[in-house]
Formats: sequence, C-alpha cells, structure tokens
Amino acid sequence: MDFIQSIDWMQMLRCFIVGGIICIIGQILIDKTKLTPARILVVFVTAGAILGGLGIYKYIIDFAGCGATVPLTGFGANLAKGAIEETQNSGLLGAFIGGVKSSAGGIAAAVFFGYLASLISKPKMKKQ
Repeated sequence: MDFIQSIDWMQMLRCFIVGGIICIIGQILIDKTKLTPARILVVFVTAGAILGGLGIYKYIIDFAGCGATVPLTGFGANLAKGAIEETQNSGLLGAFIGGVKSSAGGIAAAVFFGYLASLISKPKMKKQ
C-alpha cells in the first residue's frame, strides 16, 4: 500500500500527456503524409537532436520525465547531449563518439529487440 501512496500522479499525467502528444504527431505524419516509417523515425531523432543541442529539450524532460526520454525525440536529444559533453572533453573527435557513448544502452536494446521482432513478424512496405 505504501507503493501506491508514493506514486507521483501528476508526474505520471505529465509523462502520459507529453508522450501521447509525441505519438499523436507521429500518427498524423503516418496518416496524412506519404512519409515512410523510416523517414518519420529520422524526423523525430533529428528534431530531438536539434532541440537537445539548443538546450530546449531538457526543459521538456524536466517537465515530462520518461514521457520525453523514451520516444525517439529523447534518443536524438541524448545523442546531442553526449556529443556536446564529449566535445568539451575530447575536442572535435568527441562530436563523433560522444553521442554513441551516451546512447550505447539504448542502441543495444533497439538492435536486440528489433531482431526479436523480426523473428516473429512479417513486415510490409507502405503503399506509395
């Protein structure tokens, strides 16, 4: 019973709303454009990297927690943050290795679970 009392319900609501808005944007892009899912993925990661590089995305993360870090935009922001931090430590080379270092766990999980999904599903191409 103590566990239920310790839940921050407002934080969960903010997380759900922000994550939901990001998903709604993705669904609109799928439904209303001819963009493929791969291109939409690139749009989200790039938008997150730009917002993260400009320092804007950290405010979204502070507000929404996992609602902002779990979607692809959070991955892009994490790449930018790692590249910026590593550039300060290692110079120009850090711009290339920092993002991958900071996102290694997420990248490994994506490869692993993507492989599992490929074993149990039949992907279909989007009609143009």
